[in-house]
Amino acid sequence: MPNLQPFITNTKGTRSFACSAVALQAVVVSPEESILLLSSPIRNPSGAWQVVSGALEAGETILDGTLREAHEELGSEIRLRPLGTIHAQTFHYDEHVQYMIAIYYLFAYEGGEVHPGDDMQGSQYRWWSMVELEDQKVNIVVPPGQKWILKRAIELYRLWNGQTWELQLSKL
Repeated sequence: MPNLQPFITNTKGTRSFACSAVALQAVVVSPEESILLLSSPIRNPSGAWQVVSGALEAGETILDGTLREAHEELGSEIRLRPLGTIHAQTFHYDEHVQYMIAIYYLFAYEGGEVHPGDDMQGSQYRWWSMVELEDQKVNIVVPPGQKWILKRAIELYRLWNGQTWELQLSKL
């Protein structure tokens, strides 16, 4: 099947850029340094686990889109504090979307009840320690085969949690 993904060429005609869809992943870390994962009977009938995952919509910033996805999948009561981007990468999505950008964003859990909603209704949720997640028996589909991203999330949580923007700007 031919690639249906659009490309943009610069005004000189010397460079072609892929127009990529963007997948957003919210990695939520608790004060106890546990990671919140969901297991959807519809998305993952095998019982696999995943971080909050969705797509960037037209006109959204990465932060706005990731917060929207988190509230859609975890419920409107959850309170999150954005900390920053953990990782970004491209990947092959399917035969129609050959190039997709995945952006993993880190959030500190600030409280509120988790109530899986929208496309995650009926899902289980659980807080996992990194020791539990490193067990090879835990099947995680997002991030696929990349548990190191979750380990990095914990490391960045330790680094960034509690810092204020004023403190970060004074270090520049």
